[in-house]
Amino acid sequence: MRALFIDAALTAVVRHVPVPEAGPDQVRIRVDYVGICGSDLHYYFHGANGAFVVREPLIPGHELSGRVDHDPSGRWPAGTPVTVHPARFGEPFPGIENDPHLWPGGSYLGSASTTPHTQGAAAEFLVVDAAMVRPLPPGLSVRRAALAEPLAVALHALSKAGPVDGRRVLVTGSGPIGLMAVAAAVAAGARVTATDVLPGPLERARRLGAAVTVDVSAEHLEANAYDVVLECSGVPQSISAALRAVRPAGTVVQVGMLPDADRSVNLSPFIAKEVRYLGSFRFADEIEAAIALLAEVPGIEEAITHEFALAEAVSAFTTAKDSEVSGKVLLAL
Repeated sequence: MRALFIDAALTAVVRHVPVPEAGPDQVRIRVDYVGICGSDLHYYFHGANGAFVVREPLIPGHELSGRVDHDPSGRWPAGTPVTVHPARFGEPFPGIENDPHLWPGGSYLGSASTTPHTQGAAAEFLVVDAAMVRPLPPGLSVRRAALAEPLAVALHALSKAGPVDGRRVLVTGSGPIGLMAVAAAVAAGARVTATDVLPGPLERARRLGAAVTVDVSAEHLEANAYDVVLECSGVPQSISAALRAVRPAGTVVQVGMLPDADRSVNLSPFIAKEVRYLGSFRFADEIEAAIALLAEVPGIEEAITHEFALAEAVSAFTTAKDSEVSGKVLLAL
């Protein structure tokens, strides 16, 4: 089978490797689509995602959809359309028993956080634990289902904020995760404002239901105007802007990842307004709700702007890095 390997920064190669065998309690999936995530871009362009350095050839990809190729248990027949929860959870830890995504010792598809690395989905076939498989409901296409993982990230972030029906929600940053946050908040009944510094992402946010869009390179955000802010850009200046924009006693959820380094942020509004500032990391079981929402709202698929063949991975990474021209970029296998 063909698989994409990132060997180091700016070095991605498609190689032929043996088709993996599914063992007990495992399922082999014929991969149809893999979404390119920000972590994949870091691995390709920088050879590392934060502290996780590519030390051996890494198959990227944790946003995937496809069809069952072989299930030794016979539970799912060949051809069953599926997506996958990309996490293997670690060991329960006191105080976070109900938060398996925070347990230490876990792993994630397509990640250099473990040694050996946890190989990902950018390959023709993938073997996963049977517990990670999620069959698709009727009417949900395999292509749209490639959005289940990033939409689950957005739904988890929204769950940290609490109910938003009828509330004013600000999404800062309209890249792929920001677009999923817009879709999730709109579906939950919020009136959504989305920001960015480029017209392309703002247009995509409007198509996904944002009532208002703001180009923060040219316009000022209204202060104290939003009940909830989902900060999806991971830019320190945007965090300061989010803390100014949220109302007193409002909630800011940090969704966008930040480098593990000191950064300057204005915390004065956080203190003076008694703002709740919460982190949001991946998700626990929200992929179930994401699958249901994708089936219910087909228009979320508009977040997908490009498809590339596996052999065109470098072009796919370059396109995905350009947020003006691209939303979610898929590798089509």
